[in-house]
Amino acid sequence: MPIGLIALALGGFGIGLTEFGIVGLLPEVADDFGVSESVAGYLVSVYALSVAVGALVLTAAITRFDRKKVLVSLMTLFIAGNLISAVASTYELLMVGRIVAALCHGAFFSVGAVVASDMVAENKKGGAIALMFGGLTAANVLGVPLGTFLGQQLGWRSTFWAITVIGVVALVGIQILVPQTAAAAQTNLRSELAVFRRGQVWVSIALSILAFGGVIGGYTYIAFTLTKVSGFSEGTVPWLLVLFGVGTFIGNFVGGKTADKSLNASLIGIMGVLAVVMAVFALTAESKAATVVLLLLMGAIGLASAPGLQVRTMKYAGDAPTMASGANIAAFNVGNALGAYLGGLALAAGYGFVSPLWVGAGLALAGLVVVTTGSLGSGSSAAKEASGSAAPQSETVEAGVQ
Repeated sequence: MPIGLIALALGGFGIGLTEFGIVGLLPEVADDFGVSESVAGYLVSVYALSVAVGALVLTAAITRFDRKKVLVSLMTLFIAGNLISAVASTYELLMVGRIVAALCHGAFFSVGAVVASDMVAENKKGGAIALMFGGLTAANVLGVPLGTFLGQQLGWRSTFWAITVIGVVALVGIQILVPQTAAAAQTNLRSELAVFRRGQVWVSIALSILAFGGVIGGYTYIAFTLTKVSGFSEGTVPWLLVLFGVGTFIGNFVGGKTADKSLNASLIGIMGVLAVVMAVFALTAESKAATVVLLLLMGAIGLASAPGLQVRTMKYAGDAPTMASGANIAAFNVGNALGAYLGGLALAAGYGFVSPLWVGAGLALAGLVVVTTGSLGSGSSAAKEASGSAAPQSETVEAGVQ
């Protein structure tokens, strides 16, 4: 793999730390600024909303520019956002810093995914995207415990200072190691938006919402499941969440390999297995041993879908991949919000602390129906949709869905 992918992965790692690192520091932030815990929680939810907005709006604004320069500019914006957060004297200013950093999140991964795939041969694109997303999954493993530990020892601002430094290193790495890569010929916003007329692009977006909604539907409230149902102490929860993160790290790379071998078949298998894992987890949550195994599997199977989902979207929008990629990143975050919302409704309705896992299983099952139905219609007509005026892309799509 090209060494430039390491620089992209480091950028993803920093962005992942920004998203997840604050979770364990919300009590300290709330105390420092004199706000309630629920208000402090807006620093997480508004970040996710800003990611979705940035993935669409900012990506649309940068499609015509050189992609390497775009990545450099986005990392600069990311550094600025975390610097604002580190020196924020008020809650409102901290929120501004979070929003600034979040706006570059989706655009960085959408553009970075295109750049990563362009750096390797056709049969290695899934692995390249998985390596770039590996930075994000590594942040899943390390973000909460590392950010919490550093913030508790040196103050919550130290976490943002550390992320700022990581951003600077990633910026230098991208500038030096990522090859120059221009935007696609004759790229403009109208041509990028035209991909949303294609049914298979919408299949991919819907699948991304359901896949991530399924995982996050169960994961958002997993602490309640672990303590109220499985019987673990509160002190063990962070370490169990690290176990989930390890699963996501493994699943991301395995998913990249399987996507390269057989794209739609791998996604069908992943969604089916995810539905089973979530359902079995709900049924056996009272067993500590089963919970440990299934928590790892939930992370691994859930995130195994990420590279394939990104590759699938780009295959059916090969003539305008950047905007479609950005829409897929937005779909991930819409799925996060949907899963958390539906899981919360299940809890509020009194269905118990395993009900979010059943919600996740239901969303995964719906995703299985979507990808299976979509794959049945992804033959010659889908290839024509994806090809546009470029014949080679048609061949790529047909090869990817066999």
